[in-house]
Amino acid sequence: MNQSFDLNKVLRPHILNLSPYSSARDEYTGHVGIFLDANENPYGSVTEENYNRYPDPHQNDIKRKLAPIKNINIERIFLGNGSDEPIDLLVRATCTPGKDRVLIMPPTYGMYEVSASIHDVLIDKVSLTADYQIDVEAVISAITPETKIIWICSPNNPSGNVMKEKDIETILENFSGLVVVDEAYVDFTDSESWLHRLDSYPNLVVLQTFSKAWGLAGLRAGMCFTSKELVYILNKIKAPYNISQPAQQALLIGLDSVAKMTEMVQDILKERSSLCTMLENLSLVNKVFPSDANFLLVKFDDAKAIMDYLLKETIIVRDRSRVHLCEGCLRITVGTKEENEALIESLKKYQQTIVTV
Repeated sequence: MNQSFDLNKVLRPHILNLSPYSSARDEYTGHVGIFLDANENPYGSVTEENYNRYPDPHQNDIKRKLAPIKNINIERIFLGNGSDEPIDLLVRATCTPGKDRVLIMPPTYGMYEVSASIHDVLIDKVSLTADYQIDVEAVISAITPETKIIWICSPNNPSGNVMKEKDIETILENFSGLVVVDEAYVDFTDSESWLHRLDSYPNLVVLQTFSKAWGLAGLRAGMCFTSKELVYILNKIKAPYNISQPAQQALLIGLDSVAKMTEMVQDILKERSSLCTMLENLSLVNKVFPSDANFLLVKFDDAKAIMDYLLKETIIVRDRSRVHLCEGCLRITVGTKEENEALIESLKKYQQTIVTV
């Protein structure tokens, strides 16, 4: 347990005293009545579906379904417009522009740096080790009195690996700011989620998403789990209606399909193993890095040339060759069996052209 953490000292002072915008749906949360409070169009919508009424600003029906699935109290759930919204809100809530700092560990998800830069927040970078693990001593040494957030992506994007539990524990126990563990890919690993550690660490924030395992990327819906006190703050500073009514309706339907999500995850894991084997059998592949995510980081002799070739074949992968510690690497999302086989066939054709030359 980190006894030195005090949320009030981490938050920007004016955020503590901020009076949030009070929407009409904050003042009346019922579903039945004559609604003359929010200046909505009483005649319906121009579409077949009626979206003339504002959605629940706090997505309570979704949280009530999600809480037992995650085995967490509803008061500890914040839902955002993708995980990018809570990432942005956490920076806005804690960091004074031009003064405070966040710490990231490249290579990692790019939005941590982008959000900090947008708010003119200083960024300290401590590189992961060569095997993409946390350099704990360097992280602890880089902490300053102005450091408000440490971002940890696990499983990490773009390397795909889970960070060591003891390393995250050490940071949580030796830092008086927020430690955010981004678990966007947690459904694809056997490692346990950090959700079960929220009671042990008051400075812990866990991010998850509906975009990957749930297959709902188009809805833009992310999950943030933390203390009820911090959830209250995030609700104070978010946009009034941050998740649309169509998205909320789709999420409610999706949350009834846990078995379907689990089945899709198992299919992806099976294909991940198969794709890894097929890639390792290609001579143009230098290394396929171990993955706990729904993608593989793959090192090639000439990543740019292969990327260009695949684009001509209309097979789109992600070029990570200019990213720190990912030189020569492409990130390849695990597709369907047919998509993966098409990728391998294209790479075999490219490999044959090299041999011919």
